[in-house]
Amino acid sequence: MTIEKLLIANRGEIALRIHRACQEMGIKTVAVHSTADADAMHVRLADEAVCIGPPSAKDSYLNIPAIISAAEVTNANAIHPGYGFLSENARFAEITEAHGICFVGPKPEHIRTMGDKVEAKRTAVALGLPVVPGSTGAVTYSEEAIRVAEEIGYPVLVKAASGGGGRGMKVVPDAESLESLMGQASSEAAAAFGDPTVYMEKYLGNPRHIEFQIFGDGKGNAIHLGERDCSLQRRHQKVLEEAPSPVISADERARMGGICADAMAKMHYRGAGTIEFLWENGEFYFIEMNTRIQVEHPVTEMITGFDLVREQIRIAGGAGLSVRQDELEFRGHSMECRINAEDPRTFMPSPGKINLYHPAGGMHVRVDSGLYAGYSIPPYYDSMIGKLIVYGRTRESCMMRMRRALEEMVVSGVKTNIPLHQALLAQPDVINGDYTIKWLEEWLAQSEEA
Repeated sequence: MTIEKLLIANRGEIALRIHRACQEMGIKTVAVHSTADADAMHVRLADEAVCIGPPSAKDSYLNIPAIISAAEVTNANAIHPGYGFLSENARFAEITEAHGICFVGPKPEHIRTMGDKVEAKRTAVALGLPVVPGSTGAVTYSEEAIRVAEEIGYPVLVKAASGGGGRGMKVVPDAESLESLMGQASSEAAAAFGDPTVYMEKYLGNPRHIEFQIFGDGKGNAIHLGERDCSLQRRHQKVLEEAPSPVISADERARMGGICADAMAKMHYRGAGTIEFLWENGEFYFIEMNTRIQVEHPVTEMITGFDLVREQIRIAGGAGLSVRQDELEFRGHSMECRINAEDPRTFMPSPGKINLYHPAGGMHVRVDSGLYAGYSIPPYYDSMIGKLIVYGRTRESCMMRMRRALEEMVVSGVKTNIPLHQALLAQPDVINGDYTIKWLEEWLAQSEEA
């Protein structure tokens, strides 16, 4: 089908990113927004805008009837969900398509499969992806759970089947703690996701977080666009990402990327997806798949020259992949710093009015943000207000450029985490690429003690 008008079912920088891709493709855009986002940049720039509810996300950006109604009254024939909110909601994808509207994303059954962590792991095994040793499905405290934990070897990790972000997740150090911590994980999972189901897997001591970007055309063809290293995390939230990873060789990239692409081809996967792994001692272990565009997608774009959002829209419209695997080249190095409106030491959100805004610029510097002077950051949503992305021919030159760009960027009126990024890029371990998913929290703890 020909996508002529696309509704952007999101807000902030990703909504603006989607609008820009559409503009360059000659596609009209519809911005939906809450009352709190009436002055947002993407709302100002879109061809049409529809208010879909009050500030609360459940009454606006998660309000499926309001979003579908907005698409119908504006005659939008496609919806792009961005990331977060409804982007991995299989029911939303089904409803969208049932109304004759193109959903820019995977098939609903793939969203549902990969959204269930237990089913996702089972599917990964069937597709030939390496997985963390663990239970074959959901577990409750029983003789079976005790047996599985002993077979895996302590410590083990108990995780929520329906969700992420560290909620419903407990590290069990020994058999004596198993019953208590499984109960806590299940209770947290029920409170956070409405589903008490948990499963168990081996706890990896000090891994890195490596993810592969893939694309499928829904017809049995798929490619990979290399890996991203997202190991610098706090409370399971990514802070700084880079591509390629400092620890992955070209041979490993080709091997694992090929495995991921082959798996998606077997599924007849459609659109963009990210297969996430823990990596330790040269081994990859599948943890989950995100069936959407990622916050950190720009670093992949910078080293490949490939527009991921444009490709999402093309494939949703029925086009095939625009490149073959052997046509993709990985050049240079890219880093992304997530810019949050928060105190750089306490991490408390800092909403408010932007008095002065000067984005960094210069060669190979990109800022994805909807900020402008006079804009008021609402207190109702995630604190991320932009992304600073840079490219360099080498990792060293990329890091030098990022330091310069952070120094140049001005956001006044609210607190931001720019000082945190500046401090990070001065640390020898980060400079040398010698960090794991535990590094940032340990460094922050040491900084507080000092």
